[in-house]
Amino acid sequence: MAERGQLPPPAKRLCCRPGYGSGCRPGQRAGGAGPGSGALCAGPSSAAAAAAALGLLPLGKTQSPESLLDIAARKVAEKWPFQRVEERFERIPEPVQRRIVYWSFPRSEREICMYSSFNTGAEDPAAAPGGAATAPGGAADAAAAADENRLPFRRGIALLDGGCVDNVLQVGFHLSGTVTEPAMQSEPETVCNVAISFDRCKITSVTCSCGNKDIFYCAHVVALSLYRIRKPDQVKLHLPISETLFQMNRDQLQKFVQYLITVHHTEVLPTAQKLADEILSQNSEINQVHGAPDPTAGASIDDENCWHLDEEQVQEQVKLFLSQGGYHGSGKQLNLLFAKVREMLKMRDSNGARMLTLITEQFMADPRLSLWRQQGTAMTDKYRQLWDELDSSNRPHRTVFTRAIEACDLHWQDSHLQHIISSDLYTNYCYHDDTENLLFDSHGWPLWHEHVPTACARVDALRSHGYPREALRLAIAIVNTLRRQQQKQLEMFRSQKKELLHRGVTSITNLEGWVGHPLDPIGTLFSSLMEACRVDDESFHGFSDFTENMGQCKSLEYQHLPAHKFLEEGESYLTLAVEVALIGLGQQRIMPDGLYAQEKVCRNEEQLISKLQEIELDDSLVKIFRKQAVFLLEAGPYSGLGEVIHRESVPMHTFAKYLFTSLLPHDAELAYKTALRAMRLLVLESTAPSGDISRPHHIASVVPNRYPRWFTLSHIESQQCELASTMLTAAKGDVRRLETVLESIQKNIHSSSHIFKLAQDAFKIATLMDSLPDITLLKVSLELGLQVMRMTLSTLNWRRREMVRWLVTCATEVGVYALDSIMQNWFTLFTPTEATSIVATTVMSNSTIVRLHLDCHQQEKLAGSARTLALQCAMKDPQNCALSALTLCEKDHIAFETAYQIVLDAATTGMSYSQLFTIARYMEHRGYPMRAYKLATLAMTHLNLSYNQDTHPAINDVLWACALSHSLGKNELAAIIPLVVKSVKCATVLSDILRRCTLTTPGMVGLHGRRNSGKLMSLDKAPLRQLLDATIGAYINTTHSRLTHISPRHYSEFIEFLSKARETFLMAHDGHIQFTQFIDNLKQIYKGKKKLMMLVRERFG
Repeated sequence: MAERGQLPPPAKRLCCRPGYGSGCRPGQRAGGAGPGSGALCAGPSSAAAAAAALGLLPLGKTQSPESLLDIAARKVAEKWPFQRVEERFERIPEPVQRRIVYWSFPRSEREICMYSSFNTGAEDPAAAPGGAATAPGGAADAAAAADENRLPFRRGIALLDGGCVDNVLQVGFHLSGTVTEPAMQSEPETVCNVAISFDRCKITSVTCSCGNKDIFYCAHVVALSLYRIRKPDQVKLHLPISETLFQMNRDQLQKFVQYLITVHHTEVLPTAQKLADEILSQNSEINQVHGAPDPTAGASIDDENCWHLDEEQVQEQVKLFLSQGGYHGSGKQLNLLFAKVREMLKMRDSNGARMLTLITEQFMADPRLSLWRQQGTAMTDKYRQLWDELDSSNRPHRTVFTRAIEACDLHWQDSHLQHIISSDLYTNYCYHDDTENLLFDSHGWPLWHEHVPTACARVDALRSHGYPREALRLAIAIVNTLRRQQQKQLEMFRSQKKELLHRGVTSITNLEGWVGHPLDPIGTLFSSLMEACRVDDESFHGFSDFTENMGQCKSLEYQHLPAHKFLEEGESYLTLAVEVALIGLGQQRIMPDGLYAQEKVCRNEEQLISKLQEIELDDSLVKIFRKQAVFLLEAGPYSGLGEVIHRESVPMHTFAKYLFTSLLPHDAELAYKTALRAMRLLVLESTAPSGDISRPHHIASVVPNRYPRWFTLSHIESQQCELASTMLTAAKGDVRRLETVLESIQKNIHSSSHIFKLAQDAFKIATLMDSLPDITLLKVSLELGLQVMRMTLSTLNWRRREMVRWLVTCATEVGVYALDSIMQNWFTLFTPTEATSIVATTVMSNSTIVRLHLDCHQQEKLAGSARTLALQCAMKDPQNCALSALTLCEKDHIAFETAYQIVLDAATTGMSYSQLFTIARYMEHRGYPMRAYKLATLAMTHLNLSYNQDTHPAINDVLWACALSHSLGKNELAAIIPLVVKSVKCATVLSDILRRCTLTTPGMVGLHGRRNSGKLMSLDKAPLRQLLDATIGAYINTTHSRLTHISPRHYSEFIEFLSKARETFLMAHDGHIQFTQFIDNLKQIYKGKKKLMMLVRERFG
């Protein structure tokens, strides 16, 4: 017997002997096999019936009928708390008690899996409960499989299969056992003690000595639970312990208690003594209530019947994920928690709502919210997402508040709605086409007119709460409504087409797009319909199939199942799912505001297309594609592929690429027409059609030429490029289509980098190794390359050099006429530097001549174009192109002379000394020493080296120029030395030049073949006397400059400098006297620097 008491013990309710106290009810348990009696958890008499009981065979398919006792006990065990059973019946035969206790343990592995693993697999947990796995194949799949094997559910199965579960005992509504964790490399073998309480086929509490701290059941709990489900005949079953105690007399009870204390005296002795003291005390609280707690006696009437959920761990886990900020891992874990909520709701598990509440409370309790509010911190994009939706931005679209208010007012009492979701036979054949919101269509099938996202939210709610058939019925009604609206819109547009196209305006009647919408209406409809046509939908009804198929969610196939009553002939759930996806993807919709909302649009579109790509197209599906493609092209403002679209309409590139590849094998003309229409990107156009503002619900650009904030623009442009590349690849070999695609690219793509990528793609496709080059595609590649050159000519682009080199390569593949053409028109394509250093140089190279198999005449013609280009570039930019022009023209005397004259003309004004020295060295190397000398003297006039520039890079050029002059003769040296003296003030450089000039005789062979005398030049005569005086003067000036700011650590360096100066002084006939006077002057002027002057006296006297 059992009674509720006021004492809060660990057990759920109190049990007492019959007749103990006035509060006890008169009823009692009947029968009994004596103290300690037990029996195996035997099921129905036959093996087949046992299989049916466990779910291995569906009920009704057993080989022998189930007993009435088992049928009744199973139903009672599912619905009634055991206390109600005891109170309802005065006498409960022991066999009946045993069967109720037996059937009270969960019989489904689905829930065990749900409470021991994240739903990481399929979008729908019903398809892959627990979502544990993906199909094998590839490194990612292997990693996913490894992750799956670490899930508690999988580990629990492994422990069960490995024979690690032992000592399993069921006492009433309590199951216990030990699970041995095998030894690992770093850890010894451990034995875990597991205890499970259950009620009405739900596990209500779990404990395990492993100390698991997680939201989910540990592997040991899973192993014991599955042992009881799969091997009930091996579990010894006892009635609740209170029933056994009722069977004992006083002596037996005393012996029982004393033995229990003896076996566990270290743990229970203090508690036993405390309880004994309270029982012996007449006024103690324990004596104020009847009966005593029994943890094995089952649930009381007031107990909530729900699966065990560790609420504290849910809160801790959410807090942990939030504390990790915006890291990818934490966001993923939170998403998995929300997926688990949906999974629970779908199983009609009350913990789904409770878990959502716990998550929400933890979000609201996050300390950062109040901190940010106090600090006025700017929200990041992740937290700004809600505000993106709240801000109306002068557009009358629905906000978060709008949706929340509507959700509060949502109800299910509408009789039409009730009929739709509850019956497959709800029809009405009285059709009138003059009403906009008809309840039935021309077939008599029900329609459901409601704001589409809200209507689809109803479908999602039905699915989420475990009403798949009702969700499917409503989904079909919604899709039929959308198809009818689509046809009406087409008819409406056709009647107004001429006027609208003449005005060049469009309107968007859908104020918020269905793809990328927070409620994901199209995704909901698609998923609902796809679930209905899954081939192995029935395979999960048996638990054995469930465990075998857990990891196969990615390999599911779909087929055209028999048609629903409200589908056209030849249609199926599959065709309906595909069609509604195409309707949603092709809808003309405005690009929402904000980064998060725009990313969601792109992401949802790609996710939906990815799901569509998993479906193999057959004739019936191709028919749907044709139908929708034609509609999208002809539906005007209702379609994103209409003839005129809103400037800020979401682009159709990604969707059109999918349509193109799907239609191409079946209807190439329609495929190209669709893809070419989708190529436009009006948001980047300087002039684009504005919106129709004649009606208030139509959206218009406030300023037609403004550039809105499209955060995903780079992604959109890359998708536009992918669409164009796909068409180019498909059009290979078709001249007409290639020309059409090229025209579309040139008109619609505004990014040079993307056009360059397309040019490269076309070049690769045209020059595949296994076939002859496609000359038409090569020309397309060249045209795109030329467009890139024109676009980037006046802008900075870090890839410009790569682009120029590639263009020359492409033109070479096209032929000699292409190379000649780009050189003739170089000024529209290249900078002068690019034209000479890359284009002309590459064209004139031997590799190009060999590649083109040119004869002498063709070579000369090409070389003539290159020389003309070089001279034009040299005229325009002599500083950077003169040397290249000279190089390119050196084999043609007239052209070379012209280039040289261009250099001379530019030398006095626009060219620097370094450029002139470079060209001068080139001239000497080519055998034009006098021309080199001329250019060197011009360069010297631009040079100015101060006294302290003794490491200047131009010093080598000055030394070279002097050496060249010296080699040419005395006259040339005499002419350049005044220039050197004027330009160079650095004493060490001048002394170096002076020393070199005195070592050898000026040019042994002068100009015009005249021989020089062979005598060394005198330092007392010009021009060396002038150089010597300048050098001595430079040393004197440099010495005074250095002494102005000298520090003690530079004293030794200064003394060495004076030593070099003395060497130069001594080259003059009176140099000794000059140097002595110079040192004396220093001693006098700088006598304050005593230490330095002492060093000077020590070295120079």
